[in-house]
Formats: sequence, C-alpha cells, structure tokens
Amino acid sequence: MTDWTKKKYDEYYNSYVPWMEDKYLAWFGENKTSYATKEQLDKTKITGDKNLDAIQDGVNTGVTGQLKEGGLLAGVGDLVSKEGVNRAERGDTGLGEKQAMEKGKQEQKGWSDSIPGSSWVTGKK
Repeated sequence: MTDWTKKKYDEYYNSYVPWMEDKYLAWFGENKTSYATKEQLDKTKITGDKNLDAIQDGVNTGVTGQLKEGGLLAGVGDLVSKEGVNRAERGDTGLGEKQAMEKGKQEQKGWSDSIPGSSWVTGKK
C-alpha cells in the first residue's frame, strides 16, 4: 500500500467510523458514554449471588440510563461522547493543525491525558 493510500484510508476511517458508531448506538437510545459506562459497571459484579447481581444490574441500568437519550444527564453523555470519546479514539489533541505543527508531536499532551481516569477510553496508561 502506498503512503498516500494509507493516509487517505486513515483519514476517512477516522472521519466516518466514529459517526457510524454514534448512529448505531443512537438507534438504541445510547451514546458512547452510556455504553462504555454500562460495560465498565457490568464488569464489577460484587458477589456470585444471582439476587444481589440482579439488584446491582438494576442500579447499573439506572445509572447508565441517566446518560442515555431522555436521561437527566443526556446532554453530558452526548457531549462527552462526541467531544471526548470520539476525539480520544482518533488521537485528536484538540489543537488545530497549525498549532500541532508548531508544538511538535513529542511534547504535545492531548486534552484527554489531563483527565483523571481517561485511560479506559484512550487505552494509554
């Protein structure tokens, strides 16, 4: 694959895949924030007791439901999904192209690196 082809593929992938993911989740009334929160909370089963797990599932559903469409924090969930998670997935630092060139890649710290607990979104430790 030529460098130009690879670059164009990456550009289109980074532009369209987050949009497609958002549209797919929107069919179910979800956004990336509510979906990721639900996934993380589902991993935190305290006991093996099915009754307690059912209660915990109900609480988890209630919490993540607040970040979904129609929830109390739906605006926050949408904002974090579009401006936070999508940018983190494609490595966007929030700087313009000119600013990024001036700063240089090595010393550049992305906006998501400064958010505590953002490593689960970006995959960086």
